Amino acid sequence: MLVMMRRDATAGQVQAVCDAISAMGFTPLPLPGTVRTAVGLVGDDGQADGTHIEAMAGVASVLYDSKPYRQASREWKPEKTIVTLATGVSFGGDEIPIIAGPCSVENEAQIVAAARLVKQAGAVALRGGAYKPRTSPYAFQGLGAPALEMLAIARAETGLAIVTEALDEAGAERVAEVADMVQVGARNMQNYALLRLVGRLGKPVLLKRGMSATITELLLAAEYVLNEGNGQVVLCERGIRGFDGATRNVFDVSAIPLVQKQSHLPMAADPSHGVGVRDLVPAAARAAVAAGADALLIEVHPEPDRAKSDGVQTLGPEAFTKLVADLRVIAEATGRSIAGLPAAASR
Repeated sequence: MLVMMRRDATAGQVQAVCDAISAMGFTPLPLPGTVRTAVGLVGDDGQADGTHIEAMAGVASVLYDSKPYRQASREWKPEKTIVTLATGVSFGGDEIPIIAGPCSVENEAQIVAAARLVKQAGAVALRGGAYKPRTSPYAFQGLGAPALEMLAIARAETGLAIVTEALDEAGAERVAEVADMVQVGARNMQNYALLRLVGRLGKPVLLKRGMSATITELLLAAEYVLNEGNGQVVLCERGIRGFDGATRNVFDVSAIPLVQKQSHLPMAADPSHGVGVRDLVPAAARAAVAAGADALLIEVHPEPDRAKSDGVQTLGPEAFTKLVADLRVIAEATGRSIAGLPAAASR
């Protein structure tokens, strides 16, 4: 249930509605907007009767949302959420941030070199896995805690924000101590205990769509984080499983505008995992920006052929630099820009 207040509703009238919701046994959540304030009802409101609230002073209407997710929906919050990292990087506005870097941190020299090259090309955040969930137990699993220290060094060297994945509850707090944004990967999208924990950590969250997840399941996963009081969530399309093995996944570009229609949360795209083929990544990235993606994640390595993980889908320095230049033109054609770069026309 969502209570829409009148435009001229006073603070006292908003508080009276909150008190009425509390008296019903639910938790009220005021949602100030640019035009009016809404008050959401947190909890299982299937049996809630808001008839008496409709008659209260300052109330314009009461909406009953039939969607299984509430706080992630546009009905709950019509205005788009802007997620801002401590470094100032923002998601959901007219600037498109690029998060780039290797699949995994291999050593200090590698991650610092990667940070320098992606920043020079136009990235504003560095990706790099300290902990890696791998299908095979024999594949490189990441360096763990030492890699977090290396990411911190790379940030000190370049000023780039750090985005890295938390695999489990035990390591999530350690990741949050270093990361500017905590990533929940596709394999953990429905790890509800982890979602609740990262929701309480107070750091922005990058939530990737599971490889077989529906859009509704993705938004319900985000609901777990939002329900812990953390509204700083960025969703991410990273490809879903299909029947054709020509590419690693099926990159669902249509998910980008679809999620943006249904949810106020920013929607990023990861074309590297989306297609899993190095030569196809630039085309998929261009398509994602044209479709309205709020951010991009690109795997980039100083020497991709020597990468310990995901080298087959990783771009090298020259390919990434060219891609960013192409993306800048497409972004401007859609009325936006690439974060941290001057307009293409000015060059």
